[in-house]
Amino acid sequence: MEIVNPALSDYLLAHCTPADEILRELVEETHAAVPGTTMQITQDEGEFLAMLVRLTGARFAVEIGVFTGYSSLCVARALPKDGRLLACDVSEEWTSIARRYWERAGVADKIDLRLAPAVDTLAALPDGESVDFAFVDADKVGYPAYYEALVPRMRPGGLIVLDNVLRQGRVIDPEAQTDADNAIRRINDTIAADPRVESVMLPMRDGVTLARKVPA
Repeated sequence: MEIVNPALSDYLLAHCTPADEILRELVEETHAAVPGTTMQITQDEGEFLAMLVRLTGARFAVEIGVFTGYSSLCVARALPKDGRLLACDVSEEWTSIARRYWERAGVADKIDLRLAPAVDTLAALPDGESVDFAFVDADKVGYPAYYEALVPRMRPGGLIVLDNVLRQGRVIDPEAQTDADNAIRRINDTIAADPRVESVMLPMRDGVTLARKVPA
């Protein structure tokens, strides 16, 4: 199921802030390394994340799932000069590409890359350190655990963004019963019923959920 009409995709991309040379070259290198990959977010979603970071006034952000660094580059650029992005991943291979582009873009000093399970990285944060903005785009089976690790650490009004929440329409297909499909259904239902947040699910690309921590 195509969530975004293919006939409109180019039009959508043409009507948002264009990707610069560094982002375009990152896309080219990523697709050369992994032909046909869908693991990298699109130009419009990158601009969407950057806008959300700016609108929320985030200073400390968390990313779970880095891959080759497109989304982290967009988030880091949108943070203030003294902002910090904690980037969580487990792949040295893919994040080595990310590091090169962070350096080229001049944002490497804002990004703290941790190669370890994200739940462990979050658990190791100092008590009382709150997160302003979080983006989750990693293994889908882990989404419920990532969400539960993040919510208590979000500041009041902090925003969690989760990608791929529609699974190309598989969430409404009763025959789609992989562990990843069921994990996404579970986290979607959890967020919709969670009194700790107010949320909206958007039909952007493969589905994006925004969950804002409700102020106490």
